[in-house]
Formats: sequence, C-alpha cells, structure tokens
Amino acid sequence: MLLSIVAAVAIFAILVVVHETGHFLVAKRLGVRVLRFSIGYPPRIFGIRHGETDYALGATPLGGYVRMLGDEIAEEPGPDSIKSYLREVALDLIGAAKSTGWLKLQPQAILTRANASRKFDEEALGWIAETLVEPRPISYAGEALAQRHAVEGRTPTAVLGRDLNVIEKLLLKEVHERGSLPHAIDTLVQARSGVLLEAFKARAFPTQRLSTRFAIVLAGPVANMLFAPLLMIVVFMIGVPTLLPVIGTVRQDMPAFAAGLRQGDRVIAVNGKAIKSWDDLSDAVKASGGAPLQLAIARTGERAPARLTVIPKRLPEETIYGNKLPTWVIGVSPRGDKVTLSYSPFAAVGAGTVQTAQLFASLCVGIAKIFEGATPVREALGGPIMIAQMAGKEAHQGFADVALFTIMLSLELGIINLLPVPLLDGGHLLFFAIEGIRGKPMQLRHREVAMQVGLFLLVVLMAFVILNDISRIVG
Repeated sequence: MLLSIVAAVAIFAILVVVHETGHFLVAKRLGVRVLRFSIGYPPRIFGIRHGETDYALGATPLGGYVRMLGDEIAEEPGPDSIKSYLREVALDLIGAAKSTGWLKLQPQAILTRANASRKFDEEALGWIAETLVEPRPISYAGEALAQRHAVEGRTPTAVLGRDLNVIEKLLLKEVHERGSLPHAIDTLVQARSGVLLEAFKARAFPTQRLSTRFAIVLAGPVANMLFAPLLMIVVFMIGVPTLLPVIGTVRQDMPAFAAGLRQGDRVIAVNGKAIKSWDDLSDAVKASGGAPLQLAIARTGERAPARLTVIPKRLPEETIYGNKLPTWVIGVSPRGDKVTLSYSPFAAVGAGTVQTAQLFASLCVGIAKIFEGATPVREALGGPIMIAQMAGKEAHQGFADVALFTIMLSLELGIINLLPVPLLDGGHLLFFAIEGIRGKPMQLRHREVAMQVGLFLLVVLMAFVILNDISRIVG
C-alpha cells in the first residue's frame, strides 16, 4: 500500500511539473510575470525565491499551479492586484541587493532580521531607498578619492548589480519620502499613475494580446503531450517488455485448433512476414479480412518450422472501451512469455513516436466513447485510489511498466485539460475563442458564472470517481 501511494504521488508530481513548466516557460518567454510556481496546493510548506518567481512546495501533493501577475477574470487591475505587484517589485529589489552581497555590509539591525520577514523587508528596502534616492555627495578637489568611493557605493550597480527600472525608481522614491514600504504602496495605489498602470499591464496575464494568452494556456497540455513521446523513446532505448507470440490457450471450437495450432507453439511468420511479438500476430489476424493465413510455427521437438493454414473467423469482441465490435480472430491467447527488446536511438525515436501516436488516438477514441455512452462511465472512470492501485502494481513490475503508465497518464492529462470545461485549460481556450469571434472578452459576470459552474462540475466528478473507487474495493 505504501509503495502504491509513493508511486502515485511521484508520478503525479512529475506530470504536474511537466504541465506547469509548459505554462511557466511560455509565460516567461512572452514577457508575463510569473509570481509563483507551486507543486502541490496550500498550505505552503517550503519555498525559495529566485528572480521574479517564488518556487514553492504545497502540503497537498496532487496538483500544482503557476500564478501569474493579474486577476484572472478582472477587467481592470484592482487595488489588491496593484499592491501585490508593488510588493513583488520590493522583493525584486531586496533579492538583487542580497545577491550582490550589499545587504551584508549594512547595519547589524538589518542582519539580525535577515529571515525574509516582513519587518526585515521593510527595513532593508528603506536602507536601499536611503542609499539610492538621497543626493550623492559632490566631489571637491583634495577629497576626490574618498568622494569617488562614496559615490560608487551609492549607485544601482553597486547595490543591485543592475540599473533601476521606472517602477523601482518610483517605489524607492515613495519609500524614502513616506518612511515605510506600506505607506509608499498605499500612496502609489491611490494615485494610480499612468506609468504604474502601464507597467502593470505590460507584465500582467489578462492584459496581454489574445494570441499570447492562448499560447500560455495551451502550453500546459502541449507539454504533457510532448513529454509522452520523449519518455516513450527513453523506454524503447532502455528496453520494452514484449509479449512473445507463444500460444497459450487454444479454443477447440475455433479456426486455430482446426488448423493444428497447439499450446506452446510459437508463431514466427504470417504470410512470409516475420512475427516478433504477440501484437504483431494480433494485428496480422485482424487485418486479414478473413483471407487464409499461412503460419510458420516453431514447435518444441521439431527442427523445421511447421506450416499451417488458418482462416480467421469474424466474431464480436469486447474492446478496451467496453463496447463490442466484429473482429477477425482465430481463437488463441498468449501463454505469457516475455522478453525485453531494446532499440537503437534512431529506431527508438521512430518506434516511440509511432507508439505514442497510436496510444493518443486510442485514448481520444476512448474518451469519445464515454461521452457517446458506448462505454459505461462506472467502468471507464477512476479516481486517485484506482490510480494509486495501478501505480503500485506497475511499480512492482519495473521501470518500463511505470514509465508506460506515466506516459498514458500524461497523454490523458493533456487531453482532459483541453476539454472545454471552465477551470480547465480548455475552458480558458474556449473563452479566448469566443473573445476572438466577438472581438472583445466575455462579460465579467458571465465568466464568473462559468467558473462557478466549472468548479461545481469538477467537485461532482471528483466525488463520483472517489466513490466509484471505493465501490470497486468494497464490491
């Protein structure tokens, strides 16, 4: 049980990192400010600030998020959003002063509070403002060297390692004049100067061009879909457990028995084409269209391959989606013999890409069957309990099985996130599509209602899959 939980949490963490990294990288590349990259949901148990972003670990492990500047559905930045932005600018200044080592040279009163507390932030920023905003001393002949050192020590480059931007200058000026960071922020928020609003909008997500917002939101699902073939290629290079075409059970009322196939026979060719796995044999039978198949059989105790002719029979068979379709069969099942097959890097790229594409298509068809009602919902949907059980089972089988399970979940996460449900990435993309058609965003209250409906649907779905998981265990 412990292995199942650990495996499930690890797999989810990897997929969340991949998904959120997609959002994060595209947002950063397109100039949007990312405030927090969190693995897990609050409460926050650990974090480190690097550059403009707080990288955090939450206590709730099954999920994560990238928080960007700006209220997601607000039409104009409110006071709280502006305050948050200015607070981030203050942290940028303090972080830069720490990175240069400048703060370590300052009075011990600051260093004793160097625990990133709010009090420390305010005192440190006050010291930066006092250093950079006050007029620099004038250099007179006879004391040029001393004055030059004083001036050099009071430049942005000496303190921060870089120049100040316009908002940093504005904030430091207010801090110096008002005497504290909170008063400075309140003053700037009340003034709502054009310079401040333009700087905020230039880095906020909601005020970006439609194409930029679309790309950032789409990047999450796309990252999951690109991660799948990359991991599949690695699996093919390391080695894939492959089911061999060795006959196990032979039904006596089916064509294989009539043709002479017996338990233990290994099919080595069909119509002259080499058969290396059970999937190869299955595909050849299904693609036959009912035409006779010439089988080459390796049989224990016989040196020369036996030659048999079998005519497939068409019968309704249950698919992986829970429905039945007419399929060409010969009436055999595998014995279970396996071998690990490794591929060269070049061959792994081709095989991994093709295999991932086939799995992606299969998952899309499966999801469509659920919506059509062809696949029973109770059989098709599983929640965290079922995923943990499956993850534990695969973990016992080895790396390849865990990786293949991770690939499947990564593709599913990418597909499901594209569904047009509010709160999912697909819901945001739907809003953007409507905005593109209308030429303006949906009304704020309509978006808020849609978000509430989406939240309700997701809560209901989560409750259903958890209860469904419990009923599987109990029943």
